[in-house]
Amino acid sequence: MTPEDPRAARTRAKLRQALLEECAERPLEEVGVAALVRRAGVGRATFYVHYADLEALAVDACADVVRDAVEALHAWRGRPDPVSAPPALRTFFAELAPRAALYRALLSPGGGGPLGLVLHRDLRARSLAERTLVGAPDAPLVASAVAATFAGVLADWLHGVLAGTPQEIADQVWQLLVALHMSR
Repeated sequence: MTPEDPRAARTRAKLRQALLEECAERPLEEVGVAALVRRAGVGRATFYVHYADLEALAVDACADVVRDAVEALHAWRGRPDPVSAPPALRTFFAELAPRAALYRALLSPGGGGPLGLVLHRDLRARSLAERTLVGAPDAPLVASAVAATFAGVLADWLHGVLAGTPQEIADQVWQLLVALHMSR
């Protein structure tokens, strides 16, 4: 893997930040490329050098939530408490509110959508790697179930299909995930 050009990284960072600022003021579907590039201080052609469209930029800008979710789900050591989510998972859910509208635009109910696909892929890969490392049975099956369960619950909660405080939903999804891990 070759190191990233620092200028390209700075440009993408400017575009991500500009998108997050725009989405703090209006829904993603109302954000235009012209306003975005003006805010970022780059040209329209530069935008298209780095991203195919606004959705691709939005998924990239929200990639931190995927990394945070993966880390929060794997932030415990030893034997997991089967009832209470680890503090990192509770914090993850509690910190979603400021960008919930953007996440809802990219994560459809049930866990689909462009952000859902990235979340599922990354969660499944991490779960599969960890289960394989310890020799757990049915690693691919359980890894898929863990990823689908978490992405689906997260999306449904963000869309209001599931009710609960961030702490309640963190504990509930944690209980489901622990049960999946213990079932095989």
